[in-house]
Amino acid sequence: MKKLLAQALLGLAACAAAAAPETPPDIQRFAQHAVASGDSVQRPFAVVDKRQARVFVFGADGRLRGTAPVLLGLAHGDRSVPGIGERQMSEIRPEERITPAGRFVSEPGRNLQGEDITWIDYGAAVSMHRVRATNPAERRLERLASPGVDDNRISYGCINVPADFYDAQLKPVVGAARGVVYVLPESGPVGALFEFAADPH
Repeated sequence: MKKLLAQALLGLAACAAAAAPETPPDIQRFAQHAVASGDSVQRPFAVVDKRQARVFVFGADGRLRGTAPVLLGLAHGDRSVPGIGERQMSEIRPEERITPAGRFVSEPGRNLQGEDITWIDYGAAVSMHRVRATNPAERRLERLASPGVDDNRISYGCINVPADFYDAQLKPVVGAARGVVYVLPESGPVGALFEFAADPH
């Protein structure tokens, strides 16, 4: 029964990704500026919008490949706590569970369980990976499938992606070789962190 429920929820998350609206204008402009400025260095890239709890995957040409809801760090904020990547998860306090904002060079890797993941910030132990429903109390699959964004904050800082989307869209584009991942800030203007995206006016 639990297995059937998990499969159903994964299907709902996949449907939510497939039914997502077209790229928001601000995300499309960001992607265009990333390519035009050369900041994406002719590599595929992903844009994580923390305010909307979504990831947008683009080819090197700036064309959208796909988008999906994501789960983010429990705590709001844009900077990782110094040295957090060297600590045990049990030592990380709730207010320290932050998904950092910034430009990251992603690369494929594996976690301690041998699962393939996409490293974003290796030093801070932040990656993008398939959502794991190992703790039913956290309701991660339900959170991904829900229409709102308020319940998408649950992780220790990593970006959880629907498994089907990870395998079909994210891994082949930015998870198979080095790419670029932009995590947009939630506590300030995008242009303050990414000069190429700053409003010229």
